Amino acid sequence: MLTSLSLIFLVGLAMGAICQRLKLPRIIGMLVTGMVLGPYVLDFLDPSILSVSAELRKMALIIILLKAGLSLDLADLKKAGRSAILLSFVPASCEIAGYILFAPVLLGIGRMDAAVMGAVLAAVSPAVVVPRMVSLIERKYGTEKAIPQMIMAGASCDDIFVIVLFTTFLSMAQGKSANIMDFVNIPVSIIFGILLGAFSGYLLYLFFETSYAHKNCVRNSMKVIIVLGVSFLLVAMETWLEGKISVSGLLAVVSMACVIKLKSTAFVSKRLSEKFGKLWLAAEVVLFVMVGAAVDIRYTLSAGISALFLILIALVFRACGVLLCMVKTKLCWKERLFCVIAYLPKATVQAAIGSVPMAAGLGSGKIILSVAVLAIVVTAPLGALGIDSTYKRFLEKEMKKQA
Repeated sequence: MLTSLSLIFLVGLAMGAICQRLKLPRIIGMLVTGMVLGPYVLDFLDPSILSVSAELRKMALIIILLKAGLSLDLADLKKAGRSAILLSFVPASCEIAGYILFAPVLLGIGRMDAAVMGAVLAAVSPAVVVPRMVSLIERKYGTEKAIPQMIMAGASCDDIFVIVLFTTFLSMAQGKSANIMDFVNIPVSIIFGILLGAFSGYLLYLFFETSYAHKNCVRNSMKVIIVLGVSFLLVAMETWLEGKISVSGLLAVVSMACVIKLKSTAFVSKRLSEKFGKLWLAAEVVLFVMVGAAVDIRYTLSAGISALFLILIALVFRACGVLLCMVKTKLCWKERLFCVIAYLPKATVQAAIGSVPMAAGLGSGKIILSVAVLAIVVTAPLGALGIDSTYKRFLEKEMKKQA
């Protein structure tokens, strides 16, 4: 495993640096590293590390979500409250509709299988989007209208909505009936996730303040370890409570970080954010290299032009959904176009659930996996490149207010 970790970090960083020199997003190099080192090309990665790939990816995602929560200003987020809520389900719903309409025509699969495919493909990738929005918040691009905060909040909830739909559609495709409680669980999962995270964040704030009052101050480095440990626990609780009550562990992590930022002093929250930003440098490499390793390039090659055309059509549906969310907002056309671009990338969810329909014995499982793999290869670099190359032209930089 040590050799594999060495290759992941050294080759991943080197490829990321090469892409950066070529004015391309670093994640392209990391994804390519994973594909090449992974089991479907050179097979250099130890099976033991591949067996915990999903856990490693989730740990990396937790780190960037903590960084996101510590960067979010709730007062700013209120500016785009309605649009942020709409972004959590409208674009995904529109994209799923695109697959239901066109997948049977282009790929010859049934409507129900097309719905499963749409649910696999409809999730935006928080791993690609969130770190970029955090960076824009720190550099004050689009923050006056809360554009990065809005996109970040919407992307965090989007995955919950899509994954619940995926499990429901997959059951229906296997001949089972839909359960109304599956749909009820979507808002329940979001609400309980936010409340659980807020409660945990408040308890951590009290603990840090009490230790400071008793002259037993917890160092910021120790706070990072404690916050990280509680975050892992919150995500684990989602599994423990499965079947009893729906809770989004990842949303709880963001909520906890937001409360810590809200209650702590500006200096403490800034220091914590900086430390999680440094952790993200390593977590980013692990996340995208392992996502790349999960991509079977053979399925990409077998997907064909029809699958690529289908993905592009579905993205048009998604873009229309994003624009619908922007109706009656103060955003200009450039800012709305930026929101469309920011909602293109797919990676983490597709890598996690793309193979599930095939493993479940669904007849169209192989073609669903093929389209999912192709979507990662096409949209992750496209979305990352689009965000990186347009934000300076499409978003206004907030100027510091004069005293």
